[in-house]
Amino acid sequence: MITSRKRFLDALACQNSDRPPVWLMRQAGRYLPEYRALKQKHDFRTMVKTPDLATEVTLQPLQRFPTLDAAILFSDILVIPEALGVDYRFRDQGGIELERTVRSEEEVNALQAEGTAERLSYVGKALQQLRSELREETTLLGFCGAPWTLALYLVEGGSPGEGRNLRELLYRAPDAARILREKITAACSEYVKLQCQSGADAIQLFDSWASLCPADFYEEWCLEPIRQIIRSCDKPSIFFSRGAASRLNEQRSVKSEAIAIDWSTPLALARDTVGPSIAIQGNLDPLILETDPASVRAAARRILDDRKGDPGFIFNGGHGLSPKTRIDCVEALLDTIQG
Repeated sequence: MITSRKRFLDALACQNSDRPPVWLMRQAGRYLPEYRALKQKHDFRTMVKTPDLATEVTLQPLQRFPTLDAAILFSDILVIPEALGVDYRFRDQGGIELERTVRSEEEVNALQAEGTAERLSYVGKALQQLRSELREETTLLGFCGAPWTLALYLVEGGSPGEGRNLRELLYRAPDAARILREKITAACSEYVKLQCQSGADAIQLFDSWASLCPADFYEEWCLEPIRQIIRSCDKPSIFFSRGAASRLNEQRSVKSEAIAIDWSTPLALARDTVGPSIAIQGNLDPLILETDPASVRAAARRILDDRKGDPGFIFNGGHGLSPKTRIDCVEALLDTIQG
C-alpha cells in the first residue's frame, strides 16, 4: 500500500504513479466547527504559541477528512515580524494590524533577526509533537512567508493595499530597503531551518503579494531571498508566488521542488512553462468550496483530467480556504480525487 507520505514526496520528485496527493492551503481553521469551538476558549495567537493547541488544530482536518495526504502546521506568516520585534494583532472588523510600521533606516536597524529560532521555539515543539503523532504515514508541512510579502506587512503596518510605502522605500531609501530585505531573509532562513530540523517533510514559502513587486525589483526581492531560504533547508520546498503567472519562467530559477499555481493560471500552461522536472501544485479556485458539491465535483474532474498522468502534480486550491468553506464541498472534493 502506498502511504500518503510516499505519494506526496514522490509527487515532489515528479515520480508519482498513484492518484495525485491533496492538501489545502489553510485547511486547518475557521471553517471547521471543532476549530470554532476551540476558538471560544483560546484566542488565535494563544493557539499558535501553545504546542498542544497548535497540534490539535493541525490535526483537526485530518481527523475529519482522512484522505488528506498532508498536515500543514497551524501558524501564521506574521510570527516572523513578531520575532523581529514587531507585534501583530487581528482587528475586530477584520484584517491585520502591526503595532508599528518600519519605514526609516533607524526602524529597520532596530529589527533583531538573530535568535529567531529561539524566539520561535514553540513552532519547533509543535512540529516535533505532530511528527510523533502522525508517525511515518502522513506528510508534515511547515511554511514561512516570503521576504517581499513580510516586508509589505512591516512597512505598510498591516494589509498592504497597493504597497505604496514599501515601493516608495525602494526608491527613496535603497540602503534601508536592502537592510530590511537582508534581515527578513536571515530570520526566514533560521526559521525554515528550525522547521526542517523539527520534523517537517517539506516547506511551503508564501509570497502572497508578489504581484505588487515592481518588475525591476522582482529578482532582488522575490527570487534571490527565496534561493537563500531554500539553501538553508535540506527538505523539499514549494514556492507560491500569487498573481505572478507572467513570471513563472523566472520562478524556476529558485530551484524549489514545486511551484504552486493560483487559480488565474491554467495548469497546462504552468506545466509547459516550468518543464517536466518541477512539480506543480494547484489550482482550484477556493471560492468554489463555498458553492455546492456538484459544482465542486465538476471543477475537480476538470483539473484531474487536465493533469491525468502527470507524475509531478499535487492537488490544491489556488489560494487558502475561507471561513465560508462548506464541509460537504470539501468532502465532495476529496471523494472525487480519491475516485
